[in-house]
Amino acid sequence: MKIVVAMDSFKGSLSAEEACAAVASGLRASRKTFEVKSIPIADGGEGTAAAMLAARKGEWIPLSVTGPLPDMRVDASFAWFPDDGIALVEMASASGLTLLQEDERNPLLTTTYGTGELIAAACDHGAREILLAVGGSATVDGGIGAAAALGWSFLDLYGNFLEPCAAMLQRIETIFSPDTRLPPVKVLCDVRNPLTGPEGAARVYGPQKGADPAMVEQLERGLEKLAAVANCGFGIDIADLPGGGAAGGLAAGAVVFMGADLTVGIDTVLDTLGFDEAIADADWVIAGEGCFDSQSLYGKAVAGVAARARAARVALAVIAGSVQIDAEQYRPLGIRHALALAESEEDRQYAIENAAESLEESARRLAQIIFC
Repeated sequence: MKIVVAMDSFKGSLSAEEACAAVASGLRASRKTFEVKSIPIADGGEGTAAAMLAARKGEWIPLSVTGPLPDMRVDASFAWFPDDGIALVEMASASGLTLLQEDERNPLLTTTYGTGELIAAACDHGAREILLAVGGSATVDGGIGAAAALGWSFLDLYGNFLEPCAAMLQRIETIFSPDTRLPPVKVLCDVRNPLTGPEGAARVYGPQKGADPAMVEQLERGLEKLAAVANCGFGIDIADLPGGGAAGGLAAGAVVFMGADLTVGIDTVLDTLGFDEAIADADWVIAGEGCFDSQSLYGKAVAGVAARARAARVALAVIAGSVQIDAEQYRPLGIRHALALAESEEDRQYAIENAAESLEESARRLAQIIFC
């Protein structure tokens, strides 16, 4: 019997590789006889570059860039694949939420400028194509920060240059493009949310980035204004673009400012990792992530794995830090079992502090369930 373990990272606790190792260890400790193959994965969010580098020949190119706040400097990097001249920029390394303390979170002030600096550096390095992984952002600036780093300018009604942050979005009247052109850019989206509206970047993701209700409305109005000016000036409608709300609208902005194409990040990662070939002769796939909830069903890692497993007629189970949906929601995806590391708030804190051990124990429990 063959089991493929395909875990995403447990943010703040375990990398995807560490999560896979813990599950594999738990399975083997169950004393059942089977082959275990680990494939660390990511969906376009944090850990995407590491997963791709683990599967392909490449290297990290480090540099210092602007952090998520304009006065911050952070040590970041992009992944470089010299064989085909592809650079993978993971925006979270420059503009990620984890780079801020909780009291520093303010999406009116945070910026994707450092992500733009990484993209510019990748171009200078000779990139023939840029993959932009956009999960884990601290921003809701519609990508104007990254655009500014690439030479774009944003002016108000009186011709004054605006700082590239979300607080300025409603004041944008004119956008000037640079003369330079980028190589092809592909955005690896980890969500399917549009830029604006009830399911848009501000209303769905603004609060987790520090926005109170009044700020959410200000961010929404700002993104609406950006979409209107971009449509008027460049004839590109980004307001309702599926996936455009990823990374606080950086994905939508990349379409305008970088000529980017949007794609489902997990599909690109799974193709690169040869996932379909790996599961072709498998009996079970075990997937997982920190929180398995309704968002997991749309463009996230587990949903991507579930689609591949279902197509290959391979049974699938999920182990997550918390499970916030019921079987009626996840079983149509072909997921037979979903186990949480913790059921109560008290247990959840223990699971976070002892993530590897908790994940190993959950894998042992799962082995008893599916192989009894």
